[in-house]
Amino acid sequence: MAGPTIDDVLSLCRRRGFFFPSAEIYGSIAGFYDHGPLGCELRRNIRDAWWRDMVQGRPDVVGMDCSIVTHPQVWHASGHATNFSDPMVDCRESKMRYRADQLFFCPVRSQGRTIAMVSVLEGPAMEEEARDKARAICGRMGLVADGEPLRLRPILDATAEELEKIPSPATGTPGALTAPRDFHLMLETRVGAVADAASLTYLRPETAQGIFVNFGHVVDTARQKIPFGIAQIGRSFRNEITPRNSLFRSREFEQMELEYFIAPDADWRAIHGQWVRDRLAWYSSIGVGQEWLSLEEHAPEKLAHYALACTDIAFRYPFGIQEIEGIAVRGNFDLAQHQNFSGKSLEYFDGERRYLPLAIEPSAGLDRIFLALLCSAYAEDELGGGRRTVLRLHPRLAPIKAGVFPLVKNQPKLVMLAESIAKRLSRHWNVALDSSGAIGRRYRRMDEVGTPFAITVDFQSIDDGTVTLRERDSAEQVRIAVEELVPCLRESINGPD
Repeated sequence: MAGPTIDDVLSLCRRRGFFFPSAEIYGSIAGFYDHGPLGCELRRNIRDAWWRDMVQGRPDVVGMDCSIVTHPQVWHASGHATNFSDPMVDCRESKMRYRADQLFFCPVRSQGRTIAMVSVLEGPAMEEEARDKARAICGRMGLVADGEPLRLRPILDATAEELEKIPSPATGTPGALTAPRDFHLMLETRVGAVADAASLTYLRPETAQGIFVNFGHVVDTARQKIPFGIAQIGRSFRNEITPRNSLFRSREFEQMELEYFIAPDADWRAIHGQWVRDRLAWYSSIGVGQEWLSLEEHAPEKLAHYALACTDIAFRYPFGIQEIEGIAVRGNFDLAQHQNFSGKSLEYFDGERRYLPLAIEPSAGLDRIFLALLCSAYAEDELGGGRRTVLRLHPRLAPIKAGVFPLVKNQPKLVMLAESIAKRLSRHWNVALDSSGAIGRRYRRMDEVGTPFAITVDFQSIDDGTVTLRERDSAEQVRIAVEELVPCLRESINGPD
């Protein structure tokens, strides 16, 4: 199934102000973004949908909100202070910096011998790019490449001898890349009046640790019994080496995480499998079709050191299939570490025994979901003899739920009635009152930002109290009484009670 290009989506976001680089008038800083009126509404709706379904809709889950800056010992206990890093290589000539696990190379062979190396950055077209580079090298040398397929390998696997021959992606110069080395991903900050070693701490790289260190407080106050979950939505920060693909990999991002605690002897495989199914179904409930999603189970050798299992829900972005959410079985590593480092018991007492529970963690990136929704909802189609761009967002998530249009703007009675309808609807949802331009153009503006309904107030509305209700995707129109608008839209947006 063909989808939009990333340029299509980013062009719409720019044009309609969903998001843009932070402080762009000063040149911005890579990996940071600001969200405009439509973007912040869409983000809020994603948060609300996740919180409603993961917390308010479940009797066995409670929520919390932890500080972005916390005691530095938290990050020593969790291992982030010493082990949270990515491998990095630099280009000596261009000063460009690359994540080593996203940089690949392969030899170019002709007449059975290696004549050069090519390097490419990870991406859906990297094999084709490598072949193009290999053909270009052979063409310049007057040779013909061997017919054997190119075998791309991560630069992390390169020997010292190979590294001297691998060209930089920035300059094409062989041997311009440094050997891979670790790059710490945590962003440092200072707390207190004096900038010394004692004042050093970090902006949190994940929200999960706040849940673990407060486990005892929640057990004592929330009246929950295992199995139960603690959920949190909040911002995290990672000093990414190469922020890329817009919101997908940024330095400031928002996580929606839940730690679901179970007894050590519980069937964690069955519970994990149920969480995977539930989370996959949730994406369908917010309008992401299953054709956009896939499951990727981590091989045992690829698991984090603390994990017993992990399954990723991956989305087919225009730039490749990438993780949108991970559902991991974290075991009791985190609780054990914080108990050991703090000297405070985090054991759960069920009336008969004390134990550290296991944690199953569905962890989703709000920004990745935001971008995925825009990609899956974007469409261009023919309508009424013309072409339109439309965002087919689920009504529950649409930034604007309805546009209210007086048919003409120079008739005070029509404008007053439209204003009163917009005011009534705005008690429940975000709506837009628009009287500028032809009615068709107003429809197109609402279609482009994903507004599911348009309400036109015309002269008949003054006579009989009805309006025209237009549905975005089908463009079908019906007459409906003004008094029926709220219950009709409520059922369409939220579903039946």
